[in-house]
Amino acid sequence: MEIQALLQAMAVAEHLKNNTRHSWTSQGRHESVAEHSWRVTLMAYFVRDEYPDLDMDKVIRMCLIHDLGEAFTGDIPAFVKTEEDEERETALLSDWVNTLPEPFRTEMGELYREMDAQETAEARLYKALDRMETIIQHNEAPLSTWLPLEYEKNLEYGKEQCAFSPYTKALQEMVKEVCLEKIRQGAAEGADGKETNP
Repeated sequence: MEIQALLQAMAVAEHLKNNTRHSWTSQGRHESVAEHSWRVTLMAYFVRDEYPDLDMDKVIRMCLIHDLGEAFTGDIPAFVKTEEDEERETALLSDWVNTLPEPFRTEMGELYREMDAQETAEARLYKALDRMETIIQHNEAPLSTWLPLEYEKNLEYGKEQCAFSPYTKALQEMVKEVCLEKIRQGAAEGADGKETNP
């Protein structure tokens, strides 16, 4: 990629550092979209040996680019995101991808289509890791940052996406157990956070 094109792409990606997500960190601040994307990518790297038959380089690339559309729209939590929001994000992202030089324009377009279709094992693994990183982060955040609806939602979030392989299924079950323990501990301490958020 020529330097000018690289700098322009980095300027777009920089928005992900500024755009915050609904989730909070263990230190009590909102996480950025970039932080989420980085850790999903790290998860893919760490689980690569669990999937010797998959193209894990492709999975890592999927994880790396999966939320680039939020550079244009910001993060909209899954429980309020509408079909119209999805369509707008997809259109803005597609417009940007089409400005990229080759081979990135074609490669990223193909990756996004594969990710959206959710037909390959690589796409399903990326989606499962994306879901699990979200709940892992919720489990690491203070319970006072949880919304009331998240006490039930976090227990099942990603279960469908994780069902495709024994490893991700076991991961989801373990993350759910951590979630349940956090809720139990919060209730025992009288700090369930259901009344207020920071």
